Amino acid sequence: MSIVTAVAVYFVIWWLMLFTVLPWGIRGQHESDDTIVKGSEPGAPIKAMMKRKLIQNSILSALVWVVVMAILKFDLISLDSIPFIPDFVPEDI
Repeated sequence: MSIVTAVAVYFVIWWLMLFTVLPWGIRGQHESDDTIVKGSEPGAPIKAMMKRKLIQNSILSALVWVVVMAILKFDLISLDSIPFIPDFVPEDI
């Protein structure tokens, strides 16, 4: 696998994992003792902590990427071992 493909796989994993990491540790305005800011959604976060989440996401994505690369490099799971993929070879008539 080329470097460009490996980076592309990491990029896709990073974006997918971002949606997993974003809700970690979020407290909405309605959960705090402070008043809700007028004109905002009560569920809006008090502090988004985006820098921390981006670092967490990068580390988690790197771990998932290593697992995916190991599976691909050592051929631990092949397309032939997935039972739900139909066989598209036409039958002889």
